[in-house]
Amino acid sequence: MEGKPRLLTHLPLPPSRVRLDSPSPLSQCYLLVLCPDVLLNGKPCDCDVVAECTVGDAVTLEVKLTNLSKNSVGPLALTVVPFQDYQNGVQNYDMDEAVTFIGSNIFYIDTVKAKDSCVCEGALLFLYTGDFFLNIRFQDDSSQRGLPLAWFTLPSVHIRALDTPLQAGA
Repeated sequence: MEGKPRLLTHLPLPPSRVRLDSPSPLSQCYLLVLCPDVLLNGKPCDCDVVAECTVGDAVTLEVKLTNLSKNSVGPLALTVVPFQDYQNGVQNYDMDEAVTFIGSNIFYIDTVKAKDSCVCEGALLFLYTGDFFLNIRFQDDSSQRGLPLAWFTLPSVHIRALDTPLQAGA
């Protein structure tokens, strides 16, 4: 199934993994026409696979949103938020000293035309070893529609930052 876009409405995820902060059915439908593809260092990410990187090396992040509808979609705001999950109900979002973005973690998208795509590219730098997650979420950024703000959160991307391998003779 590689290379085929996945509809958000058909992802095999438990309801707890796909969250909407607003119960508005209209805003949900508006955002569900977007099909996301996430790549780390040029490789597709899956919520069930841990991506590995090296501490101190830049990790490229690419989020491609494909509009599957017959109408243009936008404006949108896409936000990437790193966190650590301690697997005991506690999540740490204070990552200022552990993860840094090269550039911004917020992308503003004016319009994604019908049957077209938009790509948001950035990079992260992990400063310490550990298991990290990325919340990638987007929302309708238009105040003209009068819709309540509804964040749509994609399944978290799991990244394991590893020590730099020692060079022979070092």
